[in-house]
Amino acid sequence: MGLFSFKKKEPVSEEQKKWDFAWEMWRLEEVPAPYNILMTYYKEIKKEGHTRFFINIAFCGEVEKAVEKIGNELPDVLRENLKTAYSHYVILVNEENEETEKKIEECDTVFDENEKLLVDIIQGYANTLEVY
Repeated sequence: MGLFSFKKKEPVSEEQKKWDFAWEMWRLEEVPAPYNILMTYYKEIKKEGHTRFFINIAFCGEVEKAVEKIGNELPDVLRENLKTAYSHYVILVNEENEETEKKIEECDTVFDENEKLLVDIIQGYANTLEVY
């Protein structure tokens, strides 16, 4: 072998192309409801967890309404987890303590364990898109 080793790349699946396209449309703010808010929730939780998500929402609007709107679109386990995380966030806003922070981190873990449920919803939306 020489200095350069060229491996043949696996072709990108049609599903992956659509997933990538959906996220590009989200970035451009061209994804319709409810998928736009579900994608935002997914991205924020994966990036920084529930606490940061609630803080970011608080800067833009009313957190309780956002939680309700997102919760209406989530499968049961994720909806209950979101509500639990929010209830602990409300406590944390009024009184910072380690125990409450740990409970929110537990909600982040529950999200991670069940994220496929949300990924399936987003992928279902992505699969409806026409990729050019």
